[in-house]
Amino acid sequence: MKVIIAIDSFKGCLTSKEANEAAAKGIRMAYPDAEIVEVAVSDGGEGYIEAFHAAIGGRLEEITARDPLMRPIKAKYLLYNDTAVIEIAQVSGLTLLTNEERNPMVATSYGTGQLVADAVRKGAKHIIVGLGGSATSDAGIGMLRALIDAFSKNSTWDDIDVFKDVTFTIATDVNNPLYGEQGAAHVFAPQKFASGQREVKGATPEKIHCLDERARKFAELSAKHFGYDRSQMAGAGAAGGLGYAFLQYLNAKSMSGILLLLNTIRFKEMVKDADLIITGEGSADRQTLMGKLPIGILEEAKPVPVVLIAGRISDCEELLKAGFAQVRCINPPGIPLEEAMRKDVAKRNIQAMIEKSILLNHGDCLSITSS
Repeated sequence: MKVIIAIDSFKGCLTSKEANEAAAKGIRMAYPDAEIVEVAVSDGGEGYIEAFHAAIGGRLEEITARDPLMRPIKAKYLLYNDTAVIEIAQVSGLTLLTNEERNPMVATSYGTGQLVADAVRKGAKHIIVGLGGSATSDAGIGMLRALIDAFSKNSTWDDIDVFKDVTFTIATDVNNPLYGEQGAAHVFAPQKFASGQREVKGATPEKIHCLDERARKFAELSAKHFGYDRSQMAGAGAAGGLGYAFLQYLNAKSMSGILLLLNTIRFKEMVKDADLIITGEGSADRQTLMGKLPIGILEEAKPVPVVLIAGRISDCEELLKAGFAQVRCINPPGIPLEEAMRKDVAKRNIQAMIEKSILLNHGDCLSITSS
């Protein structure tokens, strides 16, 4: 029996590698002779450079850059020959901030520009940028400012010529435009504000409108300057508008983060002789079907049965109708969130769910169940 394990990180709890290892332990307890292949995966957020590093090798470059509040931190990106893989969560990520510090009105993407600049200086000609997990909603203005600071003698974008031979690909599952009702501010910014302090830093309609207007005005000025407007392109609203900055200013192309990774590691070839695939994420619901990692795994795995596990599950019937063989919640009913988020508890629950509840018999998924 051959089982492929490709679970996304459980944000704030487990990395992809840690989740995979816990699932592998569960399989070995039930089927000691099973062939198990663990694949570190990410759709563009946390763990993206780790997944590519495991897939293609290369070396991790570490620099001092600025976090969303312009504090110095150590951050890494992957360099493989003339290809760089950058994960914006390393420098512009929400996990770098405490709850009280979360405020997209002031958070900046400057650090992302520093990673790009360092990669270009070190010879990168192809740059892949994972756009998941951002704390910012600055339309990429901070990132562009960092590039101007790094490469412009006159503090203007127009005298920068180092990018003429550099190609960019943004990896994201977001198809939203930069601004408007479906734009970065209205759809994503509310979750980037501090919670439980709405009278101080929380999201208000006025603040969301301000962020949206800032993005719209920046796009209008940019369109006049370049003679074209990419603010409504799919992916422009990713990472608080960082997607727009890469599309408009660096001529990036946009791709599904998980499909880009799966193509790189030749996932379809890997699963041809597999009997079962286990994937998952921290929280699974109907949004999982909107291009998130598990649905990418499902599409690429056909006709091999795919089991989806998660720490929280809703819209189970829709997930099953999409084609998952099983949909399983790893947590017992009534477990407090704080306990469920503990690393040791999450690992133990994944292992137990795989070992005891997912029905395996000679590599076949015997029943279509949910919990």
